[in-house]
Amino acid sequence: MVLPSPRKWFRGWGVIRSGHGGAEVGKMAWRGWAHKSWGCGQSWAPQVGGHICVELPAALAPPRLLGRRFNFFIQPKCGFRKAPRKVEPRRSDAGSSGGAYKRSALIPPVGEAVFDPSPYPIRTLIKPFFFTVGFTGCAFGSAAIWQYESLKSRVQSYFDGVKADWLDSIRPQKKGDLRKEINKWWNNLSDGQRTVTGIITANVLVFCLWRVPALQRTMIRYFTSNPASKVLCSPMLLSSFSHFSLFHMAANMYVLWSFSSSIVSILGQEQFMAVYLSAGVISNFVSYVCKVATGRYGPSLGASGAIMTVLAAVCTRVPDGRLAIIFLPMLTFTAGSALKAIIALDTAGMILGWKFFDHAAHLGGALFGIWYVTYGHELIWKNREPLVKMWHEMRTRGPRKGGGSE
Repeated sequence: MVLPSPRKWFRGWGVIRSGHGGAEVGKMAWRGWAHKSWGCGQSWAPQVGGHICVELPAALAPPRLLGRRFNFFIQPKCGFRKAPRKVEPRRSDAGSSGGAYKRSALIPPVGEAVFDPSPYPIRTLIKPFFFTVGFTGCAFGSAAIWQYESLKSRVQSYFDGVKADWLDSIRPQKKGDLRKEINKWWNNLSDGQRTVTGIITANVLVFCLWRVPALQRTMIRYFTSNPASKVLCSPMLLSSFSHFSLFHMAANMYVLWSFSSSIVSILGQEQFMAVYLSAGVISNFVSYVCKVATGRYGPSLGASGAIMTVLAAVCTRVPDGRLAIIFLPMLTFTAGSALKAIIALDTAGMILGWKFFDHAAHLGGALFGIWYVTYGHELIWKNREPLVKMWHEMRTRGPRKGGGSE
């Protein structure tokens, strides 16, 4: 809008004053020009053929906050009203009432609608508790039966191996056979490395499933553990094989591969699998307890809790062993010192609420590893004989003979 020059203002003022009405008509004309020029509805207007201006009704007249001469300064510009500012909703901490949730780079982007925290958070720990106890018992029971079957078939496997070696010696060898090269590589691995190969394969498979867009919601529901989720029990195990970040998976699998030979030589293949699977569930249960107690809900995933159990068990059994960091191999330290530093770091992270790692799960896994090699092996594994004996009787019991005359 272009305003006229001040000279035209006063020229109009003089013309109006020279007519009928005098000063009052001049003031009314000035005020009418101001309202009309500002663009707010109907203004003052002179009658056709006369010199008297017609005034609007009092209800339509603008308010006079600063007097008659300054009304045009306080009138809003009706054609240029400022649009209302959009208020962005704050993203809650996956259902918690305090603050926005800061997502770690190691977990997938999770929508708010996926999780629905219970109004009674303590009750959400009942089912996970019974699942933890039941799964741990089944894991060690299955491991005891697995060991029994392995010992029973070891003699037959030995004779089968001797027969296979004899056939290979008389059979013409094929050069460049891929299968033979794979078998050679497999036989050169230690028992621990062969055992964790299946675990690593499962983690890689789940990592590939995260890359499928159509499976994102299913992966979040079943492969991330969160006490605010509708599915509580199965993610406690499945999330131990789940990684969203390639760096996260590579680091965990490297540590597991490095300690595999030591832990399997200490516990054996069957007992190690029972400890590893139980550690994944127990560490997630500790994470559940911490999240419910603090109200800091959020998804967790990864094998770090189970791997911390393996690391803590080895460091407790061999405290004088020398360890080094992969990127700094020149810096070495004892296993006992490393375990103390890890426990102190995870304790501080759990208390201060650091969200980059699930420090409660790390701490729960480490404490379980220390407890098992100190007391758990004597309390659980060495008391498996009644179960093994019952299984042996079920296997060796012959079929009942049919009735007949003596």
